[in-house]
Amino acid sequence: MASFASQTFLIIFTLFSPFFITINGEFSIQSIVTSTKRMEKMTHLHFYFHDTLSGKHPTAMQIIKPHNRSAGGSFGITFMADDPLTEKPESSSKLVGRAQGIYALASQHDVGLLMVMNFAFFEGTYNGSALSILGRNEIFHHVREMPVVGGNGIFRFARGYALAKTVWSNQKGDAIVEYNVSVVHY
Repeated sequence: MASFASQTFLIIFTLFSPFFITINGEFSIQSIVTSTKRMEKMTHLHFYFHDTLSGKHPTAMQIIKPHNRSAGGSFGITFMADDPLTEKPESSSKLVGRAQGIYALASQHDVGLLMVMNFAFFEGTYNGSALSILGRNEIFHHVREMPVVGGNGIFRFARGYALAKTVWSNQKGDAIVEYNVSVVHY
């Protein structure tokens, strides 16, 4: 009959042995991929974002209205958007994609928007590809910079920045914003 110490050793050895760990799986699998054939590309895009809150066919609408306005005026107001992206500032110019996502008033001290937006393109080479923007948009600054944090299609593994400049706005909240976007991708 085996002693208590030898039984304990056998149990501990079995639980912590490489054999037992292999049978029960791995925590994660990591592989290193290297390729000299993959070249990163730099792409510059220029287009206009048309955000329309008013009229019969708005392209953005308020989806959250805070209960307590004492926190800082408009703080917390959130909008959902499906805005057209065009080649030129005129709304009748060629449609190249859509800006789809959310923006919210995220500052209690100034007008700073949190932008969570996908620029989905459906024209030419970029058809079916999208870029993802996530960042702060200080709308009263002349030029704002926001990070491009990813993409899909041609823009897979994208990273870069978007420069936004308001070219027209009105008291109803409608705006046309010029975007110059620079991204690195494969």
